[in-house]
Amino acid sequence: MLLRRATAAAVTTLIGAGAAAVAAGRYAGDAALKVSAGPLPGEQHVAVHAADAVTVTLTRTPATLRPGTYGLAGPGLHAVVGPVVADVSHPYHCVVRHLESVAHGALEPGARVWLTPQLYTGGPQEALGMHHTDLDVAGELGPLPAWFVPGVRDTWVIAAHGLGTTRSHPLNLLPFLQRLRFPVLSVSCRGDLGAPRPPHGIGHFGAVEWRDLDAAVRHAVRSGARRTVLYGWSTGATMALLTALDSAVGDRVSGLVLDSPVLDWQAALRSLARHRARGALLGLAVRAAEGRTGLTADGLFAAADTTRLAVPALVLHGTDDTVAPLRHSRELVARRPDLMHLHTVRGAGHAGAWNADPQGCEEALRRFLTPLM
Repeated sequence: MLLRRATAAAVTTLIGAGAAAVAAGRYAGDAALKVSAGPLPGEQHVAVHAADAVTVTLTRTPATLRPGTYGLAGPGLHAVVGPVVADVSHPYHCVVRHLESVAHGALEPGARVWLTPQLYTGGPQEALGMHHTDLDVAGELGPLPAWFVPGVRDTWVIAAHGLGTTRSHPLNLLPFLQRLRFPVLSVSCRGDLGAPRPPHGIGHFGAVEWRDLDAAVRHAVRSGARRTVLYGWSTGATMALLTALDSAVGDRVSGLVLDSPVLDWQAALRSLARHRARGALLGLAVRAAEGRTGLTADGLFAAADTTRLAVPALVLHGTDDTVAPLRHSRELVARRPDLMHLHTVRGAGHAGAWNADPQGCEEALRRFLTPLM
């Protein structure tokens, strides 16, 4: 009798532990699927140690050592920091970067911040002094807020941001695109502030969200665009590729610019969920997400079948991307070397190719976009 009771208790304990593990896996998976504007899940926050009019001292991490220019964000704070200052004395555990500007808030010692590829907040007029029109794109789930910046060409650039950023992220490239005289439409997608909430509040890494970019192409065509170039970052890049492949108006897409496309959703989810789950729990998180999204292990990569691609594409990707590994972009381009070109940027993180090397990226973009004008 005692043995049976002990065995039953042990089984009950194991079942309880298993249920708890499954619940923890689902919690971690859901957290990774509900990425909103702000730091990516698991992204390391750093401390501000000191700041003056021209520099800011931050905790030394791989992110704070990256080359280039980035947004520095925190609660009630957004600033822009430039390259590392190499010739100043500082403690070993710190790094000093140029301070370009402070949009709002104050860089107080002890503040917790993170680096983001998004340099600006607000719209084109507020951020860059560029005239624009606020409008709504008629999306599948409802109105999608967008900014339209006019240009003289009849080929529009339609920009789609990705994980952890907002439609302000494409403003990084707006001055460059305006010099080329492209009209630019920067569109919000489901789940963004002011846009419709997706079912269950979860994202699908672009596998469903591409329909919002499809709606933006339709809006552009109705508004007079002859052709469109889709420019996406992260999951926005995935959306751009799927739109070109599967949209009924895909013939109005004449080119793609894909920065850090998310092609392996399981790798992305593992990266995003790692702060909440490790080891076996990461596998449970992936399986939970698979059930929630309906995505299969290689479903996203299979859907992004570039053997069906009919338009040229420029792929930008950083060597230090931990969310969307560079090897997947290499595989993508290797399928269609006749139409696709890969431009890699050493030291760039996720969706940060331009931040790390604006001159190199803009030259690659100029060469790519000129024939599409």
